[in-house]
Amino acid sequence: MFSSSDLLATNAPIESGNIDDLRTPEGDLHILFTIPSGDTLALPAIGVREVVAVTPDRITPVPNTSNLLLGILNLRGQVIWVADTGKFLGDDTPLNTDRSELSIIAIEDDELMVGLAVHQVKGMEWLNNDTIKPATHVSDQMAPFVRGEWVFDAEQQDIVKLLDPLAILRSARWGL
Repeated sequence: MFSSSDLLATNAPIESGNIDDLRTPEGDLHILFTIPSGDTLALPAIGVREVVAVTPDRITPVPNTSNLLLGILNLRGQVIWVADTGKFLGDDTPLNTDRSELSIIAIEDDELMVGLAVHQVKGMEWLNNDTIKPATHVSDQMAPFVRGEWVFDAEQQDIVKLLDPLAILRSARWGL
């Protein structure tokens, strides 16, 4: 039988040299991604069902729907709508769908799930909601979906806008 002191009393070096360097992350976990305009956006990980890379031919276009919708996708047996996230947020630059894979972020609330096609998924980050500021330079079309932004440098070149997944899910823009 091992005790916790047995596990700590090994001769194996700790990479940082000090076990006290292991800290609990501050803030909440977010998924960061970009849209074709180059804006970096974040969604709280708690509302993200999954992130998938799919070939464009797996998204079936639906005639007579909004141009911000790419089509429908069968995601593990559930058919979901997939939107061009940039267009959905009012960006004029369309998503390049002429590539081998598209990154789709599936967000959900209760029984409702939709897919957001993005330019690039950058990864997961712990971001502190206490440091969020009111969003600046946000278009009228994007404003209803933005909770605020993090500014990581004095020149305001490194900005991440926090999106509200419930506002996206409940938007009339899905009105087909």
